[in-house]
Parts: sequence; structure tokens; C-alpha cells
Amino acid sequence: MSKKRVAVALSGGVDSSTAAFLLQEADYEVIGLTMRLWPEEEAMPEKQRHPCPSTSNIRDAEHFCRTLGIPFHLLNLENEFKQHVIDYFCREYSKGRTPNPCIACNRHIKFGFLLDQAFSLDADYLATGHYARIEYYNDTYHLLKGIDPDKDQSYMLYTLGQDKLSRILFPLGNYLKANVRELARQKGLPTAGKPSSQDICFIASDYGAFLSRHFTPTPGQIVNSHGEVLGRHRGTALYTVGQRRGLGLIAAEPLYVTKIEPDKNQLIVGSKQELYNSRLAAGEVNWISGKAPSEPMTVAVKIRYRSPEVAATLYPAPDSAEVSFHQPQPAITPGQAVVFYQDNEVLGGGTIES
Repeated sequence: MSKKRVAVALSGGVDSSTAAFLLQEADYEVIGLTMRLWPEEEAMPEKQRHPCPSTSNIRDAEHFCRTLGIPFHLLNLENEFKQHVIDYFCREYSKGRTPNPCIACNRHIKFGFLLDQAFSLDADYLATGHYARIEYYNDTYHLLKGIDPDKDQSYMLYTLGQDKLSRILFPLGNYLKANVRELARQKGLPTAGKPSSQDICFIASDYGAFLSRHFTPTPGQIVNSHGEVLGRHRGTALYTVGQRRGLGLIAAEPLYVTKIEPDKNQLIVGSKQELYNSRLAAGEVNWISGKAPSEPMTVAVKIRYRSPEVAATLYPAPDSAEVSFHQPQPAITPGQAVVFYQDNEVLGGGTIES
């Protein structure tokens, strides 16, 4: 019986490298795939360069493949990345929303174009270094949290469905990050000592400077919930709901961005109490099982990647959902993802609309 072939998405970091090593140890036929994504690397000033992955990361991935004795393939997905991630990122901010580009990258790039490329190389599976788990039972693929609570990335993967889950492997889902790095050291993997990458790979630090290179923000008014003008903003795209710093306002109490109205070119600010809401509406909802739950249910909900899970009642529909929180939550932000959990399982998720 021939070995199963697995294409591993290699970023040049320790996680994806260890995933590839584990699969080779498990007697899979492993091939390495690395993506060149960031199209503006050479055009950016040296101090601002932070491509995704950088040229050095590509070299590290290629060196790792030589170390393991596996084929290395470099894929140029710059145009696809610009269209589906960078343009989306800028477009959402211009609409007064706060996007999550990592989710867009997973949906369209890693588990879209890259998955297709893996199949074109006759791979049976695509594997990545994500900290999440896939289990198959009751004739259904289930997406579960990784066992490391500090590294769990299931929130970023809610867009996956049954067809794709059947062809994806997450070798690190049952590992703690500390154990992965230690294993890489023990086995002498060349990426063992590399630091972890940052969340948004194509922005080094300054969101405002990045956005301003792609469109020109228009200054406007900062008002309170009564419509009283309190100051001026630099452009609605440069702010997010919940933001306190950088408003340039002098007030008796701290003020936060509670709403962004790009059509009026206004920021609405208010007290911390005004940040809290008891409900949200989500669109573009994906249900991991392929169909929405048949009735309302109590779930745990995350409204940002780093936010804690909170209890809520979920009112599902085929492509949308409403959520009623058991306790009001602060800074519910349009454009961010809301993900629904039951115990350790991801039921689905969508984009916060309001």
C-alpha cells in the first residue's frame, strides 16, 4: 500500500516545520509548500519591510526541506493575497469596520488557493501548523480547539466546511507550544529557535501609515451620542470601536469610540458604560456541520481572537445568526468575527454586522 502524500504549508517557522517532521515520522510522504504573498516587499523602505512570509522565511523553509530531504515548492500567490486579504483589509477599514485579515487569509489563501495547489501536486491532504484538532464521528467532521489554551487557533478556522476538513491535517492540535519547541530542539530542526510570528504579517506596526498608503483618510468630527461636537478625527478608517487612546479629547471621564459612521464621516464617542451591548447580529455565517442548528441554544461565544469566551443564547439561521449575551459585552465591533462554541467544539461563526 502506497504512502499517503501530504503537502505541508511551510512558513519558515517552528510550528509548520515541526508539523512536517511529525508527519514524516508518521510515515506520510511529505512535500513542502511555501507561499510568496506580499507583493510590495521591494517597493517598501527597508525599515518598513515586513512581508508575509519574508524572503528570509522562504529561505528558511527551503533549507528545512533540504534538511528533511523532502521536495520544496514555492508558490507565488501575491495577486491572490492582495485581492483577498490586503484589498479586503483596506476596504473594510474604509467602511468603518475592523477586519480580521488572518481569517480572510485562511479562508481564501491557505485553505483556498493553497489547498488547490496541494491537490494539483497529487497530495491527499494539506497540513498546517495550526493549533486546532479535527475529529470524525457520527458521519461528520468536527473542528475542535487545540489542547494548548494559550495557542488555540480554532477561532481563525471557523470558515472551514466538511469538504475541506476531510482533506486537512493539524498535527499540532494535541501539543502544547512549549512541547513543540522542545521537540524541535531535540530533533535538531533548524527552525527550533525562531521566534513566533506576529498576528498580521504584512504590517510591521503602524496601521495608520499602512492604510494611508492605500487610500487617503478624510478628517471629520468627533461627536457624542447627543450629536455634540467634541473634536476632530484624522479619518474614520484610522479608529476602531473601543478605542480610547489617540482621540485628542479632554473630558471629565474617559471617552471611547462607541460607533463609526463613515457615511457621515463621524466618530461617536461615549463613556465606558456606553460601550456595552447585550446583542449582536452576524452575517456570512458558516456552520461547520454544513447546516444551522434547528433551534436556539446556549453557547460560548468569542467576539475577538484574544477575548474570553462568554455565555450567550444563539438564534441561528442558514447564513446569519443573532446572539443574546447573558451579560452585556464591551466593544462589539463590526467586521470582527464572532465564533460559537459548545464545549471544545466550534459550531460555526460569522462576521459581526451590528
